[in-house]
Amino acid sequence: MPLSEHEQRLLDEMERSLYQNDADFVAKVGGGGHQRPAYRSIVLGVLVVVLGIATLITGVFIQVPVVGIIVGVVGFVLMFVGVLLAVAPGRKPRGSGAATGSGRASDNRGPAHAGFMDRLNERWEKRQDGEQ
Repeated sequence: MPLSEHEQRLLDEMERSLYQNDADFVAKVGGGGHQRPAYRSIVLGVLVVVLGIATLITGVFIQVPVVGIIVGVVGFVLMFVGVLLAVAPGRKPRGSGAATGSGRASDNRGPAHAGFMDRLNERWEKRQDGEQ
């Protein structure tokens, strides 16, 4: 069921208000930085998990109790590390602020290269500085 004109205007007004009042929140939640999945990390993580499963199963079948427990724990730790590797976010692109050490990617880029949310944040900061 489509929204009425009044509901659509209210929704647009709420969205504009959100962008104006809480640009940092919108940048975090809105997914402003689209990152490619880190396929290398995912593959490496899956391989480490498989190695951990094999080590854990080996630890179960070892006849010496203490050694079997230690090998099993090592296998579990390998599986845990593999999952962490697989789900870890990818690195930032080389051209971002992390490579230059500035901390902010928009400091070194001109306005033509700034992202939408960066421009909104800059406008918001200028407005806040002007009011004080």
